Amino acid sequence: MDRIAITGGARLNGEIPISGAKNSAIKLMAASLLTEEPLRLTNMPRLADTRFLGRLLQRLGTEVVESDGAEGPETLLTTREIVSGFAPYDLVRQMRASFNVLGPLLARSGQAKVSLPGGCTIGARPVDLHLKALEALGAKIDLHEGYVYAQAPRGLQGGQVEFPFVSVGATEHTLLAAVLAHGETVMTNAACEPEITDLAECLNRMGAKVSGAGTPTITIQGVSRLSGATHAVLPDRIETGTYALAAAMAGGEVRLTRTRSDFIQALIDKMVEAGVEVTPHNDGLTVKRNGGRLKAVEITTDPYPGFATDLQAQFMALMSLAEGESVIRETIFENRFMHVPELGRLGADISVHGGEARVRGVESLEGAQVMATDLRASVSLVIAGLAARGETIVNRVYHLDRGFERLEEKLGACGAQVRRLKGDGGEEVE
Repeated sequence: MDRIAITGGARLNGEIPISGAKNSAIKLMAASLLTEEPLRLTNMPRLADTRFLGRLLQRLGTEVVESDGAEGPETLLTTREIVSGFAPYDLVRQMRASFNVLGPLLARSGQAKVSLPGGCTIGARPVDLHLKALEALGAKIDLHEGYVYAQAPRGLQGGQVEFPFVSVGATEHTLLAAVLAHGETVMTNAACEPEITDLAECLNRMGAKVSGAGTPTITIQGVSRLSGATHAVLPDRIETGTYALAAAMAGGEVRLTRTRSDFIQALIDKMVEAGVEVTPHNDGLTVKRNGGRLKAVEITTDPYPGFATDLQAQFMALMSLAEGESVIRETIFENRFMHVPELGRLGADISVHGGEARVRGVESLEGAQVMATDLRASVSLVIAGLAARGETIVNRVYHLDRGFERLEEKLGACGAQVRRLKGDGGEEVE
């Protein structure tokens, strides 16, 4: 199992291009099940998660072709016919978002058998909202032995879908199903994340009639069929925020390109409050910190446009060196403080009480062996390692590979001393 070694103390200076958004790409890939015509996705990230979903789609009947086009990495997905409506546990368990093939399968072929995704290290994240939304569209849902059996032999019907709380996954899943339903579907208390808007824009390019995406009320006028399209995946706001925090942690000056600063405005506001210089520009932002200790600030995670839960662990790493005590409140997922003991191994002083963590800034961190527990926690340890004295070894980096493309290369281009070690033996990967 690969590991990442970081020798701390190097300031970061240079430019980092941001990849396409993982959380958008995987839902856009699922949209290819809705049409027999080719869906061409540009600005595609090359990640473990997109590979996992590609394998599942191929099993269902999708031809998946990856290439490097004029606009960078792209993927061409063609589902001329659904050859199987069965998504088995051994594939779905590898990535929760693959459960979202259920809606498109049901919308196009009228039936599906999809494994429940199982547990999650950062919280239960049940799929009951997904299933209730599909039932509101006329689907018959049965659960047996860990599988969802869904049927809509006469097609899905438009309906009213009101979410009791904001759910990005359930909002996206409902969109993917409702575009081929008969009649009108109205979603209320829908998620407003940029990835929702990105999915709606792609579906509209395919011939769907979606309005209101990016607001709490989304209206879908169902159509009888969708066509192929070409769509560019939007920039990854979590990767953008992660590298912005890495630059603030290590010090120096880093320009982040091929992205949008407005996607992470809540983070930028807190970084500036902490004493980091952030300058937006037309294709991204520049982060600069040259001397001076950071100031402790408080954050509370919230649905977009609030502070993203997927940046909480990274921000906690930054606050571990801030002067004073910062308070970090997690309101989205339970169990999302699993990185705290590992940051503690580096010398961070953090205590957790329920959904609140108190971070008392220390003068310095010391390198150590640490273990990644999930995707965002793993990169928070890398960020901490950039500022720690000596060497930090991050184990279980398969978590990192799920969501960060060419991390060592991107950080290394800015002067970070980051390298991948192959397996438990520690042999360096060339």
